[in-house]
Amino acid sequence: MGIRRELRGRWERGRVLAAANPLLVDIGVALLVQGAMTMPFLVPRAPGLPAATWAAYGLSTLTVVPLVWRRRAPVAVLFAVLATSLLYRLTVEGPGQPLPYTGLIVTYTIAALAAPRKRLLAGLVLLVAVPVGVWLNTRSARELTFSVFVFAAAYVFGRLTDARQRAHRVEAEQAAARERARIAREMHDILSHAVSLMIVQAEAGPVAVRTAPERAEAAFDAISATGRDAMAQLRHMLGVLRDGADEADGTDPREPQPGLAALPGLLDRVRGSGLDVVYRTVGDAGPVADGVGVTVHRVVQEALTNVVRHAEAKAVTVQLAYMKDELEVTVTDDGRGARAVARRGGHGLVGIRERAAVHGGSAVAGPGADGHGFEVRVRIPLSVPAEAGT
Repeated sequence: MGIRRELRGRWERGRVLAAANPLLVDIGVALLVQGAMTMPFLVPRAPGLPAATWAAYGLSTLTVVPLVWRRRAPVAVLFAVLATSLLYRLTVEGPGQPLPYTGLIVTYTIAALAAPRKRLLAGLVLLVAVPVGVWLNTRSARELTFSVFVFAAAYVFGRLTDARQRAHRVEAEQAAARERARIAREMHDILSHAVSLMIVQAEAGPVAVRTAPERAEAAFDAISATGRDAMAQLRHMLGVLRDGADEADGTDPREPQPGLAALPGLLDRVRGSGLDVVYRTVGDAGPVADGVGVTVHRVVQEALTNVVRHAEAKAVTVQLAYMKDELEVTVTDDGRGARAVARRGGHGLVGIRERAAVHGGSAVAGPGADGHGFEVRVRIPLSVPAEAGT
């Protein structure tokens, strides 16, 4: 595992280095092209042909040097390559090349990076330059056909690269938007729940001080416990967001988000606000994926937060019904019912629906079955895999 983590780290660092220093990549490409163009100078020539000279090799190198700036000024590099190639053809008797390497690299770069007008200009230039190059070389239809094919292929590959990069950018933006929405839900659930409980306890504190001092002490203890729990969850979220800090020493300090096992603690904190909370399960409680457990915890947390903030209820029932293919979560209170529906139409219920939808489930909210109180009912399929921590 350590070797695999180290190799992955090196690969990631190499990718970041290449992205941060494109000039290094371009220098590497130029050196690779120079190596390919050097091969004909190293292969012995036929007795009837002139020997390869250092002047010819120097001019061939001159055609490669502009590739170092191919990203910053691709069209200018194209003209430089064409000019140096023409100079090489007209002034020296050097070995030929099996492929026009520099021209193909520049054509690919223009197709992948340049604006439409620059691509059009480069295309018009190549429509003239390719036939001229063939005429100066073999003047054969075979070479012309081959040259047109390879330059067209380089252009097509460049356009495909541009399309793939655009698709990756769109995908990255969509992923970032989804992550922002997820973080917003988490922050809303944590802060809204904690602050609501603290407000209720704080409002009850002064009354309890005058009538039942022992209850006042319990209320302040509940405020402190709720605040500490909220701070712990916020620290956890900030730890998850740290860039790579968890892998610096080969360990992962991130703990799982609260799931089904944390429900009793959540209900105890709500009971501390004076609300009578009943918790029951129906059916056989089978294994539940971590992601589903996190969603159930957050759904119950948000529903109870709404009860504390809006319902003016005395009692609430939390029920988990385990069915064959789904888990049904129901939170029902005896509060103001329909009169509180309009006040509950904020981000909380929207977040509950979004969480259920991630797992292919559904959520409905409204007055209780008998027309009294308020009920939130969420159904989550157990057979559809979902991302943990959603």
